[in-house]
Amino acid sequence: MSTALAASSASAAGKSGANASFDDKSKGKDSRYANIIAAKAISDVVRTSLGPKGMDKMIITGKNEVIITNDGATILRNIQAFHPAAKMFVDLSAAQDIEAGDGTTSVVVLAGSLLGAAEKMLEKGMHPSIISESFLKASVKAVEYLTEMSIPINLDDKTSLLRAAKTSLNSKIVSQSSSLLAPIAVNAVTRLATQSSTNVDLRDIRIVKKVGGTIEDTELVDGVVLNQNVVSSGGGPRRMEKAKIALIQFQLSAPKPDMDNTVVVNDYRQMDKVIKEERAYILELCKKIKKWGCNVLLIQKSILRDAVNDISLHFLAKLKILVVKDVERDEISFLSKSLGCKPIADVDAFTEDKLGYADLVEETTKAEATIVKITGVRNPGRTVSVLCMGGSNVVLDECERSLHDALCVVRCLVKKRALIVGGGAPEIHVARLLAQHAHTLKGMEAYCFQAYADALEVIPSTLAENAGLNPIAIVTEMRNRHALGENAAGINVRKGLVGNVLEEEVVQPLLVSTSAIELATETVGLILKIDEILWSR
Repeated sequence: MSTALAASSASAAGKSGANASFDDKSKGKDSRYANIIAAKAISDVVRTSLGPKGMDKMIITGKNEVIITNDGATILRNIQAFHPAAKMFVDLSAAQDIEAGDGTTSVVVLAGSLLGAAEKMLEKGMHPSIISESFLKASVKAVEYLTEMSIPINLDDKTSLLRAAKTSLNSKIVSQSSSLLAPIAVNAVTRLATQSSTNVDLRDIRIVKKVGGTIEDTELVDGVVLNQNVVSSGGGPRRMEKAKIALIQFQLSAPKPDMDNTVVVNDYRQMDKVIKEERAYILELCKKIKKWGCNVLLIQKSILRDAVNDISLHFLAKLKILVVKDVERDEISFLSKSLGCKPIADVDAFTEDKLGYADLVEETTKAEATIVKITGVRNPGRTVSVLCMGGSNVVLDECERSLHDALCVVRCLVKKRALIVGGGAPEIHVARLLAQHAHTLKGMEAYCFQAYADALEVIPSTLAENAGLNPIAIVTEMRNRHALGENAAGINVRKGLVGNVLEEEVVQPLLVSTSAIELATETVGLILKIDEILWSR
């Protein structure tokens, strides 16, 4: 026993002073490796979903709802990650979704590869701080190289925007409908963006989902589409021309006390009096609404009491007012902006200047789905409505997610107006230049730059693997083509070979790639610098 202890202390003393404490089998080393293993496990989950030939995941939620998707952000958002480092990768995917909207799978796969490279260097005795700092410097260089190879574009160049949107949609379940959805995404964003715009608020683009028909029935609506249907139980109109629209936040029903009270009525005459007073109260409300010429009423959903009741619906139908109820609170700002009307919180505040004007409000049927459209708005705001249709809720949800990614891709081109080629070409190009730059450096930094360059090749390697190709042969050929100066040489998944992906119109926004590299590197640096996990009460 004493001999073994002496031998271990002697070996520790014989090691270099710089890494002696780090190489020791301390608690910190165990925590670091545990973090790396947990984070890489998350990366491996989504790796098979990368690219146009990636696999889909079936997620069963706690409510027994089924989600079928290959969108990285959706998979990780619904996954049950308990380890803190694994949760960091879930947050990384969410950060990429907010910043760029696309590349949510790529960013996690890339971060997993960088962690794998860092793990090998840790085993060689390098300090995590040196690895973290070198990776950060390498990411700055990588972004620089990507910017150099990018192609500047103009927002008027609809062809380039369409190519980018189609590339995003080609990796989705709804890829067969990319020729329909891509123009919708481009037109929706370009309606809101101007030449001087630096961003587009996607909350101004509303996707309304209706079960019925197929994805091919999806359309960009010139006007506003409502989630709700017209209330026709009182016999009111379903179509209104020259509409004067009011958006009200008060209830058209009998008032209710704040506390629960029970009133016992013994005499039928008193009962009649209560009912008459209720009818008189509601009739007075309806007359005040009609007084200002309102003929279309959008009523906010109420949690206090019924927004409308049978009596009010009967009076509104007599006054020829079209009624739509149960408008959600979060829809109010969009509708008031779209229709040019102001929300009315009290009947006494009801005035004509708060009304919106439209040529037509009507309830129509399309592919067995009931739709309420408002067209010909007189003072429209800068908003867009997209009517999304599909055979089931599972298809609709995936169509909405795919359309959101395509909208985000076009928004990226508004933020940073440059495109780069796809198909793994930028990663190989950057890896080659970083490897060349590593030869000009000295010491551990050179090793780190070389490891970073090798880690970037996980993207083309995974794309080839998921397409059923030989990843080693494909990546080797890509390296060779790039060394000969073919910077647009990438994986043509359809033909199963390496070709000029620019001719195949496989392009993506510069912001998607630069954001993925920056965010992945930052997260890996954070994980490497953690040497212990402490629990607090």
